[in-house]
This record gives sequence, structure tokens and C-alpha cells, in this order.
Amino acid sequence: MTQRPIVLIHGYSDTGEAFQTWVNRLCEKGRDPQSLHVCSYESLTNEVTIPDIAEGFDRALREEIGLKEDEAFDAIVHSTGMLVIRSWLTVYAKRRDRLKHLIALAPATFGSPLAHKGRSWLGGIFKGRKELGPDFLEAGDRILEGLELGSRFTWDLTDQDLFGAKPYYGPDGDTPYIFTFCGSEPYGGLRSIVNEDGTDGTVRWAGCALNARKITLDVTRNTDDSNRITLSNWHKDHHVDIPLIPVEGLNHGTIVKQPTDALVQMVHSALDVNSKTDLDDWYKDNACHMKKILTPWQQFVMRVTDERGDPIPDYFIQLEGVRQDGGSDAMEHFDVNVHVFSGDSSLRNFHINLKDLQPESLQSLTMNIIASSGSNFVAYHGFTDGTYDADGVWHAALDLTSLLGDCKVKFFYPFTTTFVELRLNREPLPLQGSNKVCWFLKPGT
Repeated sequence: MTQRPIVLIHGYSDTGEAFQTWVNRLCEKGRDPQSLHVCSYESLTNEVTIPDIAEGFDRALREEIGLKEDEAFDAIVHSTGMLVIRSWLTVYAKRRDRLKHLIALAPATFGSPLAHKGRSWLGGIFKGRKELGPDFLEAGDRILEGLELGSRFTWDLTDQDLFGAKPYYGPDGDTPYIFTFCGSEPYGGLRSIVNEDGTDGTVRWAGCALNARKITLDVTRNTDDSNRITLSNWHKDHHVDIPLIPVEGLNHGTIVKQPTDALVQMVHSALDVNSKTDLDDWYKDNACHMKKILTPWQQFVMRVTDERGDPIPDYFIQLEGVRQDGGSDAMEHFDVNVHVFSGDSSLRNFHINLKDLQPESLQSLTMNIIASSGSNFVAYHGFTDGTYDADGVWHAALDLTSLLGDCKVKFFYPFTTTFVELRLNREPLPLQGSNKVCWFLKPGT
């Protein structure tokens, strides 16, 4: 019986040769070598984008391995390969039917903390193209921009494939079955200088799985408006939880080049899942791997805009709450590790150690907001308790207690990325009566 084609897509600055070990191991498991197709792509040229690679990938499927436009296949991706396949999937809805299994090895599903470093001069020295020519030392700026934490690219992509009207990933056969693995260890030796807590050396545990959630805080609406706080449809019945499966002893590099026997067997058996029952059985069979204890981390991607959708670049967010013992907590752990997206400072990524934050002991949660237009002619505000200082900077507090405890989408949830969109009004000052931006001349003047 002819086996379904499997394509293997590598990560940034790598080549298809990185998957040679996986090709050999899958063949040992009985996979037909003719069904395994290793993809390579250009990632060290500044003009190429991730959607460009996805378009090239689609043409290569047809022209180089001969897949028809409706022919099904499976994919095994590493790191940036996850963004390539996600970008490919979202161009046409029918592609959901073609991709049957997606095996994600340490995927950069929501970016990497190393991406913005790769765009520096040192990034060009260590990762850039070494061949002499017009692209010498280029490190793939536009790909790295898409990979940057909190990027507009990953925000828009996630709005489409996770929070859109129709699911791209689910338990049924008309969407791919997803399996997400990540090493439990950071880099050792000299490479350890890039390590960050809560990562495999390159990607964050909290930023791998596709079980993201989105919360929209629209304070342009009155406090009694039911749509003031809305949740994405990710929690609805047609979606499936896609948890992270940690793999003991591996890091971002060794998960591709030195996979363990247990990982290879899990991937081999995952490729044979063909129903919701199979999927449930697979998770039961591999529950022992999922029980590995990792420090619980969570990512938040925050975006603040005005009522027209324009970005608000100058703002400050801080959480505070009251613990069950009655003590007040400024929750300083929330903004210890913040990355501001270089292309748009209205987008920010927060990386939170939930063990330190201890959200389970909270009985109330408040988001403190400070927003400034940089001018005393216009200001931001919302329908919530707030005040202005002498420079027109708005200070306010938003009650998020409804997102604690037993609710559909909790504000704090380990090993996930939570997208938070905050919408404010932008209006001329003062807010009442005549304003300083536009006025009529008095008769006779």
C-alpha cells in the first residue's frame, strides 16, 4: 500500500540536511524512503519573507515532488518550519483538507526570543550568509522580523488560523491532527550564553503549542456592555486542546539531530492517527511523557489600539491583585521579562513564570493602565475608573476578576500564549466642551 507523502521542513538558517537523522529513523520504523521529502528554503536573504517561503513551498510541492493540488500529505516541521506551514495553510481554506498530520518539533509557533538578536550586526557575523556577493552577511531580516516576539506577522496569522470563524486545527479529519514536542533542556557549552529560562535554548515552552487563547478588553464600550470583555472562539466545542509534550534530555538542536527512541516512536505512531478515537488513544498511551514536570511558564502578547484600530505606542501595563489571605500584591513578576516589538511598540510580549506569580492564590485581579498620546491636544481614555495628570496622560484600572477561577478562558494558564487586545478611545482635549484641536471663529473676528 502506497504511504502518504511526508514533507520535512527545517528551521531558520538551517538546511534540509538537518533532517537526515529523522529520515533514517523513520525508514527504520517502516516508512517508505520514497514517501519522505526533505524541503530546503532560503532564509538568509533580507528581502525574503515567511509568506514568500510558503508560496515557494506550494510550488515545490507541485513541481518537484509532483503532488496534485488536492493531494494529501503529512508534515514534520522544526522551529521556523512551523510558521512556514501555518502561513501556507491560511492562503486557501481547502489546504486544511490536504494536510493530514502536523508534527511540530520545537516549533517557533509564536516566535523566538533570539530573533531580534539575529537582526543585529553580531547576528550577521554569527548567522549571516558567508558567501561573497550582494547578500554577504545578510541574516534574513524580514524572516527574523516575523519571528520576533510579539510580531505583527504572528498576531495576524493567529487571528486567522486560531481565532477565525472556522478552525484550522481540530479533532476531525477535515483539519490536520497536531502533535507538538519540545526539548526540556536548554543549550550546554558555549551556546548556553543565549539560554533563557523556560526555553529549549531557542523557543519558549509557552510559545510552542497551538492551544492559544485571546481576550479582547474593549473599554471604548460602557461598563454594562456584554461585549466589553470578549473571548476568542478557541474554547468552543469544535476546537481541540493541543498540549505541549516535553521530551526529556533534548534541546532545540538535538531534537532534530539526535532524537530519542521514545520521541521517534511517538512521532511514528502519531502519523497513524486517523480519527478522534485514535487521537484520544494516542494521548492516553503517551500520557507518561506529558507528565514530566517543567516550570510552568506563560506568554502574553499585548496589543493596544484606539477605536479606529491605530496603534497606541506609548503605554504601561501592570497587574495587581488581592490574595486569598487578604494581602495586596503588585505582581511585579508580570513585567520582569517584556519584549517590545521593534516594528510597532503597541505590540509587546510578556514571559511569566507562574510558579513565582502564584495566580491560584488570587481572589481579585486588576489591570492598571497608563496611556499617553505624547501631546496635550489629544488623549486616550476608556469607560472605566481613570484620571488625567497635567500632561494629559491617562491612568486607569480595569477589573479582570471575571477571568480568574472557573471560567471558559482563564487569564493565567500554563504553557500557553494568551493574546490580549486592549482598545481605548482617542479624543481631543479637553473631553468636555470646546476642544483645543478644532474650533470656530467668533463672528466678527
